[in-house]
Amino acid sequence: MKKRIALVSVVLLMFSMGAMFAAGSTESAPKQLIVSTWGLSEDALWSEVYEPFEKQYNVKVVLDTGNAQERYTKLKNDPNSTVDVIELSQKNTADGVADGLFAPLKAGDLTDYAKLIPGAKALIDSGSGAPYTLNSIGIIYNPKKAGMTINSWEDLWNPALKGKISIPDITTTFGPAFLVMCSDAKGVDFASDKGETAFKALEALKPNVLRTYAKSSDVASLFANGEIAVAIVGDFGVPVISKADPDAVFVVPASGTYANFNVINIAKNTKNRDLAVAYVNYRLNAETELRTAKALNEAPVNSLVTLTPELAANKTVGDVAARAKMVDFTVVNPLMGAWVDRFNRLMNK
Repeated sequence: MKKRIALVSVVLLMFSMGAMFAAGSTESAPKQLIVSTWGLSEDALWSEVYEPFEKQYNVKVVLDTGNAQERYTKLKNDPNSTVDVIELSQKNTADGVADGLFAPLKAGDLTDYAKLIPGAKALIDSGSGAPYTLNSIGIIYNPKKAGMTINSWEDLWNPALKGKISIPDITTTFGPAFLVMCSDAKGVDFASDKGETAFKALEALKPNVLRTYAKSSDVASLFANGEIAVAIVGDFGVPVISKADPDAVFVVPASGTYANFNVINIAKNTKNRDLAVAYVNYRLNAETELRTAKALNEAPVNSLVTLTPELAANKTVGDVAARAKMVDFTVVNPLMGAWVDRFNRLMNK
C-alpha cells in the first residue's frame, strides 16, 4: 500500500513539475508584433531597429511589407487584420484617421513627446499618430547621361531629357506632391483649379518620362541598367540609388521642396497595444533615431539628435527643411480618386 502511495506521489509530482515547466515556457515565449512597413533597406532595419527591439522586449517582429497605398488598402479592407502597428505616409495616415482605422495615440503615451520637433508634436496633437521621420522630394540624376546640369524643377521639361526620366506613381508617398510641384512650376496653386494645370504640365512632360515607379528600388534598377538618367525621388531613396549609380547626384531645387512625415499608428484591432506603444516609443528615442539617420537616411524628429554635416547630407534638415512645403492633404485627398484615374489614363496610354 505504501509503495502504491509513493508511486502515485511521484507521478503527481512529475505531472506538477511538467505543468509548471509548460506554464513557465509559455510565459517566457516571445510575443509577436506585426509591423506593416515599407520593404526598403530591410537589412539595415533589422540590424538597427527590429533585432534590438526584439531583444529588449522579448518579442518576435513580423513584417508586412509593401508600398503605403497597398498596405493602407489591405488594412482598410480586412476586418480580421492581425497588424499591430502600421507605418504610412502623411497622405495615407490622413485617410486612415478619416476611416477610423487607428487606436488613439496621445502625447501622454509617448515618453519623448517633449523632445520632438514642433511639426511632429502638431501631428500627434491632431490625432494623426506619431511621426518618426521627415523626408522630402528632390531630383537625382547622372549628369553625364542626362547631358545637362539640372538645378530646378523647370529643367525637367527640357527636350534634351526625352525618354530619360522616371517619376513616382500617383499612389506612392510623393505621387501627390509631384503633381503639386507640376502646378507650382507653372505658377498656379493646385487648390485653385483642382490640379488642372498640374495635369496639363504632366502631359507636356510625358515625352521625357520613360517610366513611372512604385518603389525606390525600382528606380535603383533603372539607373543600374542605364535605362534612365533622371528621377524624382524622396530623399530616403538616395542611398540605394547611389549604390546602383555612384555618379548620381541628388539636388533639392532652391525654389523649395515638398515634405512628408512618415507616421506610425497603432491598428484599432490590435491585441498588443502595450507592446505597440513600446515599439512607437522605441522608434522615437534619440538613440534609435541616430542609428536610423546613419543607416537609413532618415531625418530625425527627436530634437536631441545632432547630425554632423556629412550625416545631414541628403536629409530633410536645416536649410532643406526650412524650404520645404507641406502638402495640404485635406485638399488633396478628396481629389485623389479622380487624380489616380486621370494619371493612369495619361501615363499608361
